[in-house]
Amino acid sequence: MCGILCIFRPGHRSSPPNGVCNGRPKETLRELAFQQSSKQRHRGPDHTGLVVDEGEGFVMVQERLAVLGVKTGNQPLTSADGTVHLVANGEIFNFLQMATMVREAGGELMPPYEPRSDCDVLVAFYERFGPEQLLKTVRGMFAFVLYDRKSQQILVARDPVGIIPLYVGRDRGGSLWMASEMKCLVDYCSEGVQVFPPGHAYCGRWESFKPTPYFSPRWIKEVPNGVVDLVELRKRLEAAVESHLQCDVPMGALLSGGLDSSLIASIATRILRRRSSNSTFRLKTYSIGLPGVGLDLGYARMVADFIGSDHTEVHFTLAEGLDYIRHAVYHSETYDVTTIRCIVPVMLLARYIRSEGLKMVLSGEGADELFGGYLYFHRAPNTAEFHRETVRRVLGLHLSDCLRANKGCAAWGLELRVPFLDTDFLQYAMSIRPEDRAPQEHVPEKYILRQAFATANYLPPEVLWRQKEQFSDGVGYSWIDTVSQWAAGRVSEAQFATASERFPFNTPSTKEAFYYRELFEEMFPGASCARTVQRWVPRTDWGCPEDPSGRKQHVHRGKVKDLGRIETKLE
Repeated sequence: MCGILCIFRPGHRSSPPNGVCNGRPKETLRELAFQQSSKQRHRGPDHTGLVVDEGEGFVMVQERLAVLGVKTGNQPLTSADGTVHLVANGEIFNFLQMATMVREAGGELMPPYEPRSDCDVLVAFYERFGPEQLLKTVRGMFAFVLYDRKSQQILVARDPVGIIPLYVGRDRGGSLWMASEMKCLVDYCSEGVQVFPPGHAYCGRWESFKPTPYFSPRWIKEVPNGVVDLVELRKRLEAAVESHLQCDVPMGALLSGGLDSSLIASIATRILRRRSSNSTFRLKTYSIGLPGVGLDLGYARMVADFIGSDHTEVHFTLAEGLDYIRHAVYHSETYDVTTIRCIVPVMLLARYIRSEGLKMVLSGEGADELFGGYLYFHRAPNTAEFHRETVRRVLGLHLSDCLRANKGCAAWGLELRVPFLDTDFLQYAMSIRPEDRAPQEHVPEKYILRQAFATANYLPPEVLWRQKEQFSDGVGYSWIDTVSQWAAGRVSEAQFATASERFPFNTPSTKEAFYYRELFEEMFPGASCARTVQRWVPRTDWGCPEDPSGRKQHVHRGKVKDLGRIETKLE
């Protein structure tokens, strides 16, 4: 999980950066980029690399978290002839296959190609096959910028779902800026910041920058009719998890005790035991909750005992969580209520995991969007509407769950991987007809996912058939109740009465939302920054309450009374 920043400047040396004079010597492009990138240095604490040409007017920076190719993969990466530069954030999961294609295309007269890291293959593949074939072939979670000095063209791309963040902007002098986090751009591009859309790319002169989609599957516009094959579904998820296990540093898995993260941890454990020929290998797993009341903690412990993981419970107090609210807005770069509620325990857990020396963890994000796991999906009026809502949720992941998971972990230099959002698994799951994926009367949400693993002894039945519990609820119901009341208490009636006037876009509907919006505006001023945010709310037009907590949905089933007596709810 790294951070990248690029500036492409018109006029070269004749156009200094904006707003940096003020009686002081003008900053060089290198100084400017190094300073602004320092705001995301938490994403990559291992190394800062730059390539810059003041005369040509460009600079590319990477803040590196070394996970693969630890000794050889420092960026920016440059081609053998020195004309192609790359900065990338993320992981390329099929880099070994891509490297083989490069070697085979090189022929006997070319020296054998050996990638310096997973991202290095992007440079070699671009040189051999060009940008179009590169985008068709690459699989992973990524946002990258490649600059070809021979053609003076850039290639910018973001993965299909937007697991990895990327923002773009222009300053008053017309310079094009790109960075992994908005905070790097806001000082200079506050009126022109945008989210670089997932599944999009741009190849051409930077002056004409306009991303276009390279990922446009049929299921986005059409209701699919593929009948589920439970064996195939299980095999594809297992393959996705295996591809996400490539790692040269200590790793683990988040384990909330819900279906999704539990499945990922269980599959990973089996694969790693097989790979190591060690039947007693113990994957490090981690859960977080309020002590004594965290609903997820007991279920996570049950899964850890079942799969034989090396499990750690991290506890936090309500006061500790509230201390992080301002940091939550700063690191998440959003004012969405659901995201702020969720990212606080993510940040607390990530900090603990990083302190134990781990650099990468697996997680279960994405399953609820693919399989309609949120409880409000029970209100879908028909299967076609169910499908369209899952599409909307998948296309919005980069502004909700992916944003929260990525930035919450990256705040402490921890990489998070999400096998459910593997491109090939995503394509298969979203091509299954909604009749198979939708919850029905007496049929729980994500039923086919549960069925696919029901006969393989991956999880205890109490967890395999456990009802969906949203993460911010599962850490302890009193967390949401407390943070909502606490935030609302910081907004007066007079202030709240000005909500529509002060915030005409995404007008806050509660005092809690108003408070988060105020914090956001303080840190990220400008209308364009506010428009990078999408609020996560259930479908009120389906009769659902606006509050995003799963407890507010009509199908939610009560509370666990204590952790010593977990009430199993089997269908």
